[in-house]
Amino acid sequence: MPNETQPVYYIENKTSGADTKLGTVLFDLFLSCKKDFNELVILCIGSDRITGDSLGPLVGHSLSKTPLKSTYIYGTLAQPVHALNLNKTIGMLKKQHPHSLIIAVDASLGSKNHIGFLTISAGALEPGLGVHKSLPSVGDISITGIVNISGAFDHFLLQSTRLATVVQMADSIVSGILLAHHQYFGSRVFPAVPFFQLPSERTRSFTKFTPLSAAATSSLPKGRI
Repeated sequence: MPNETQPVYYIENKTSGADTKLGTVLFDLFLSCKKDFNELVILCIGSDRITGDSLGPLVGHSLSKTPLKSTYIYGTLAQPVHALNLNKTIGMLKKQHPHSLIIAVDASLGSKNHIGFLTISAGALEPGLGVHKSLPSVGDISITGIVNISGAFDHFLLQSTRLATVVQMADSIVSGILLAHHQYFGSRVFPAVPFFQLPSERTRSFTKFTPLSAAATSSLPKGRI
């Protein structure tokens, strides 16, 4: 469960510079992180068999093509990380990367007004909440993409999600992560100042739950792997 005092930043992916905004917030989270880490692990959660849940594997697939200093990518189209192997993967990460900062990436369902938004916050993701699965939380920083509406027919909604929507969001997440990575491990070209913060609302994704404002409780974003 993430710290309830941590803000959740919402970024509309259709707006210009969404990837830069995500990268700026992520870089700021790197700088403000109190954890002593010497490497990054990017854990991309999801299934390559369901369009709406393929955001994580698409991000991992793209990142795995780029050599990144002190960074390890898990969860790709070829080797996805999902409900069936998440426990094993987390156990492996604890053994092989005990001093790493883990960025967990996953898709989510949300309110109609938030479709196409990216979210980023400090704190762990809790996979499987939307389908009542008991899975361990994971990550020091969470990034999600709201790919469709949360409702009674989540399986259908995920299967009918447009691939273009998911790919566009994955592209922005990949670009944002690369910007933050180059800033932190290389020469810095923009200040670590977040562009924005959605006022009071929080989000529940495939992967995590935080309190919602009273006005938003009727349309909880939720998700699955």
